[in-house]
Amino acid sequence: MAPRRVKGGGGGRVRLAMLLVAFLLIAGTVILRRSFGNRAARELEDLDSRRAALAAEKLRLEADVRAASSRAHIQPIAEQRLQMRVPADSQVIIVPPPRPHDSQ
Repeated sequence: MAPRRVKGGGGGRVRLAMLLVAFLLIAGTVILRRSFGNRAARELEDLDSRRAALAAEKLRLEADVRAASSRAHIQPIAEQRLQMRVPADSQVIIVPPPRPHDSQ
């Protein structure tokens, strides 16, 4: 008797190979997506720490501006460099604001 050939017997191997390729593609996509997510999380942490450092620097600069613009800091500089001084009370003249005219 001659050996019989079974139809469709090779289709199982093709189907298994296609499933294996699909699994590998999906697994590769998941791994790629996770690596992108990890990189984005790292960048976000870096940006957060940079923002915190910039906020601290802003506070320090604002404090420096307040200290530099205070009267206690400006007065000695004005006296030394510009030969300015605070006038005595008898030298100060207060000018009243002009009164509006009554229109009748």
